Amino acid sequence: MLHRIRQFFAPDKKSLASPDSDLLALFSVPVATSSGVSVGPSSALQVPAVACAVRAISEAAATLDVKVMRRDGETEAEVADHPVAGLLRDRVNDWTPGAEFIRDIVASALLYDQGGLAWVNRVGGRPVELIAYDPAHLKAQRHEDGSGAYRYQLNGREIPASEVIHLRSPFGRSPVTLARESIGLSITLEKHAAKLFGSGARPAGMVSFKERMTPDAIQKAAAAFRAMLASEKTGNTAFMDAGADYKQLVLSSVDSQFAELVSFQILQIARAFRVPPQMLYDLTRATWSNGEQMGREFLVYTLEPWLRALEGALRLVLFSDEEYPTHRVHFERDDLTRADLGTRATAYSTLISARVVNANEVRQWEGLAPYDGGDAFANPNTGSNQAGAAAPQADGGRPLGGAA
Repeated sequence: MLHRIRQFFAPDKKSLASPDSDLLALFSVPVATSSGVSVGPSSALQVPAVACAVRAISEAAATLDVKVMRRDGETEAEVADHPVAGLLRDRVNDWTPGAEFIRDIVASALLYDQGGLAWVNRVGGRPVELIAYDPAHLKAQRHEDGSGAYRYQLNGREIPASEVIHLRSPFGRSPVTLARESIGLSITLEKHAAKLFGSGARPAGMVSFKERMTPDAIQKAAAAFRAMLASEKTGNTAFMDAGADYKQLVLSSVDSQFAELVSFQILQIARAFRVPPQMLYDLTRATWSNGEQMGREFLVYTLEPWLRALEGALRLVLFSDEEYPTHRVHFERDDLTRADLGTRATAYSTLISARVVNANEVRQWEGLAPYDGGDAFANPNTGSNQAGAAAPQADGGRPLGGAA
C-alpha cells in the first residue's frame, strides 16, 4: 500500500531518450510549432522583428558606461582603478571588447533558455579574463534538489558557480521559447509571402477556352499571346480567337488582410520581449506624443529590469567575499535619458539661475573642463553677478564682508 502511495505522489521523470517539448526547450533545441515550423534561437533570428527586439535590448545595454562603485557609510564613490572596471570598460579578453561582451551575454539571455553564460578566469583571486562561451560548450542545468541552484559544465567538466556569470531570463525561459508559436507563425507568413509574390504562386491572369485543346495547342496559343504583348509600346490590346476568355486574377478580401496579420505578429513578438512596437519600427500608431512616452517605457519597463539583473549577476561573481558588501557594478543610465541640446540648455540655465548647481557641475555633466570662478553658486541673469558690477552694499554703506 505504501509503495502505491509513493508511486502516486512521485514526480514524473523525463527521459532524454524520449524528450517532450518542455525538455527540448530547456536545452534550446528547435521545437516544432502548430504551424509546422521548428523554432529555435537561430531560426527565430531570421524573423526581423525578433532580431530587432534582441538588438534593441542588448545593444542599448552595451552602449552604457560601466562603473565600479564603493559604498562607505552613507556615501558612494566610483573606484575607477578597480580591476573589474578595467575588464568591463576596456576588454574582457584578448579578442573581445567589453561592450561586445555585454551585448553578447544579454543577447544570449534573450535567445537561450539557460541564459547568458560566461566563464571567469582568476589569477591570485582577481578576475583577469571573461569568456562568453557558446551554449554548446558552457552549459547550465538546475540542481536536482529543487533549490533553484545551477550546476555548470565547461566542455564536459563541472566547474563551481563562483566561476560563472549567469544572466537568466524570467521564468527560466527565454522570450523566444515563450513566444515560439507567434514566431513560428511569422516564419510561415513570410514564407507564404515569398512564394506568393516571388515565385509566382498566384498567376497574373488566366486564359480559358470553350473547346478542349491539346497541350501543343495551348503552348502555341501562349506563345502567340506573349508575342502579341511583347512590344516597346505599352498598353497594347490583346486579341484572342477560338473562343478564348481572359480573366485577371486579383487579391481577394482575405488576401488583403494578410498584411494586417503580419502586423499583428509584430505586436505579439513585441509583447513577448516587452519592447514598444515603435522600437521594432512599427509606426502604425506612433505619434509625436506617444512616441516619446513609449521611449521612456522602453527604458523603465524593458531595459531597466535587464540592467538590474546584469548588475546583480556581475556583482555576484566578480567581487571577493570582502568586497561584495561594499562594491557593485553600475551602468550609467544618463546617456539614454539625455534630452536634446536645446532642452538640456534650458534645464541647465534654470538650475544655475536657481543656484541648485554651479556652472562647473554642468560642464562636468557635458564632459567639459571646469573654468576659474565656475564653482560659485551665482545667478548669471542678475546685475550683481555680471562682470565689472559693484560689490553688493550693506545697510551701512560698506561692502559686504569688508572691514569696518
